[in-house]
Amino acid sequence: MHRLSFLVVLSLLVCECHGGCAEVESLTEAVAGQSFPLGCISCKTREEVSARTTVDWFFKPLEEEDFRHIFHYDHPTAEILHDGFTDRLEWHGTLDRDIQTGTIYIHNVTFNDTGTYRCSFQRTLFLPQLDELVVVEKEVELTVVAVANRELTSVIAEIMMYVLIVVLQLWLIVVMIYCYKKIWDEHEAREARKALKAQKALLETKDTCDGVQLE
Repeated sequence: MHRLSFLVVLSLLVCECHGGCAEVESLTEAVAGQSFPLGCISCKTREEVSARTTVDWFFKPLEEEDFRHIFHYDHPTAEILHDGFTDRLEWHGTLDRDIQTGTIYIHNVTFNDTGTYRCSFQRTLFLPQLDELVVVEKEVELTVVAVANRELTSVIAEIMMYVLIVVLQLWLIVVMIYCYKKIWDEHEAREARKALKAQKALLETKDTCDGVQLE
């Protein structure tokens, strides 16, 4: 999937600027043995209101009914809460107390990581009259594969690249033929002018000779 998905991953890793937040969906296919970004974004609707946010991640393996609490982030502290993810989870979200991007990386992905992930934002809005708690939850269905599947857009992009190369080569050939023809036509015209000039000079010489009286 080279890395058309890079653009998506990049958008997941970008910490929000003032007034700039987009809720991009997470990628859903990881490759065993590699690292993978679990994306989760919750944009604050009222930027002018100060807030403090914590993020929790939960995991439910395939064919199980209950979620396991695996990760907690309360700036600047990150905690891995499940032994199955020890030393494998890394915070890549907002480095601020008002979190809007809750992305985490899973390192050294295994097939056992296949399942449903849930991220939970608990945002406390500091309002003039009374603080308000807002909870936002999102889920990601993750599939782990041995080899990355090439996305259709990636295949189309590669095909278009080869088509463009062929078109450019044909265009280059046409330009070379055009330039060669133009140079050849100019050469022919120059030679014709030389021949005409030589013929004219010869006629002038002949006329001069005809005017000479032999004694």
